Amino acid sequence: MSETPSLPERSRLVHQHLVEAGVDTSIRVLPDSARTAAEAAATIGCDVAAIANSLVFLADGDPVLVMTSGGHRVELATLGASIGAEDVSMAPASVVRSATGQAIGGVAPVGHPAPLRTFIDEALQDHEELWAAAGHPHTVMPLTFEQLRRITGATVITVV
Repeated sequence: MSETPSLPERSRLVHQHLVEAGVDTSIRVLPDSARTAAEAAATIGCDVAAIANSLVFLADGDPVLVMTSGGHRVELATLGASIGAEDVSMAPASVVRSATGQAIGGVAPVGHPAPLRTFIDEALQDHEELWAAAGHPHTVMPLTFEQLRRITGATVITVV
């Protein structure tokens, strides 16, 4: 895997993290934004359920990262029960940017200023290849479920 100098700055940070973690994948720059799972899946040519959405939630006031399948929506009550939080809500854009250093629609599973407590939707295990944002709304990367779990140190949970 070689670093591509044409990658956006945040995607270069993600690339560096992947290299340091020993993950051999490449970041793909898309011609159009892939801010939604449906947009990403259409551009990549994969099932929307194989899109690993990186969503930031506030769990009892602390930001957490939830990697969820693009094929469904996170149920807040189920998420709260799965992670042991009483109060769970979507994080506002300012918290997402502060916690990840990345914009909504481009949040990668890694490359953040500091590690976030991370959880992975068990439904993502059903796919041989997953696609996750790579730090910018125009960048994506393929990963296996095991690579995603390993690089994030995530706990596998139910979100729906």
